[in-house]
Amino acid sequence: MAKPTSNAELRRKVIAEFRGYREPRPLMHRVQDVAALVTKAMVGLGLGERVREAEVLAAWKETVGDFIASHSAPHRLKDGVLYVRVLQPTVHYEMERMRGSITAKLKERFGARTVREVRFRVG
Repeated sequence: MAKPTSNAELRRKVIAEFRGYREPRPLMHRVQDVAALVTKAMVGLGLGERVREAEVLAAWKETVGDFIASHSAPHRLKDGVLYVRVLQPTVHYEMERMRGSITAKLKERFGARTVREVRFRVG
């Protein structure tokens, strides 16, 4: 049997012998951050991308402004590509011209891995 190395271990051993049973060790090595557990569970269920998608879709109006937001709607975010529906061909043309700045704003806000590209579609 190994010798206890510290006073705390010696104290635990003496108390356990006195009581006739061993007390369970504290489970502090199993303690984890709740946010990390929720994130891990969501990613495991395939919901991590859905949460990011909802954040990107909610920020569309702030990113492009009121006029463009009223004439377009982000449809989905899949594999880093944001698909946007545009109501009119003329707005589609203007948004194609603004694609670089819109993508840069989204990358700045959400990171380059979340939004890599923006694609527009009339309809």
